[in-house]
Amino acid sequence: MIDERDEAAVAAQLGRPPRGLRRVAHRCPCGAPAVIETAPRLPGGTPFPTLFYLTCPRANSAIGTLEGSGAMREMQERLAADPKLRAAYTAAHEDYLRRRDEAAREEDVEPLPPGTQSAGGMPERVKCLHALVAHELAVPGANPFGREALDALPEWWRSSPCAGPDRHPTDAATEEAR
Repeated sequence: MIDERDEAAVAAQLGRPPRGLRRVAHRCPCGAPAVIETAPRLPGGTPFPTLFYLTCPRANSAIGTLEGSGAMREMQERLAADPKLRAAYTAAHEDYLRRRDEAAREEDVEPLPPGTQSAGGMPERVKCLHALVAHELAVPGANPFGREALDALPEWWRSSPCAGPDRHPTDAATEEAR
């Protein structure tokens, strides 16, 4: 389900070979993988609860800046005070679990046990915007805090493509260092 070029691009983005890679779940506007879908169990059976994994280094950097600004604290406060937002976030959590269980069936592996975390602190906390944005990019409309974070981010791909069909992600890193 994933071609060798995408797998190589993801490995370059991560600085290591990807584990449990199933498919590219979203691409940056520059064409490179931005979010991958991973198997709920790694080869050998080790549980891996992160279904959607943000790999784009520029998006990761932009999200890190947003996290550092205190955005998660404000989101957490609104989550505690707004029942409608809490319901939407709980629905995002349930969507994540359902998709992860589907992936387990497709991979013919045992689903993760009930009660295993989903991602990003769902449904009780706003803990990791990287995970929430990855969910929203992979499944548009699924994650309210992922959507908010995306809307707050600059267009990280605008200055120059981080990668693309004819470029390897490390090519852009080399150009940026010049």
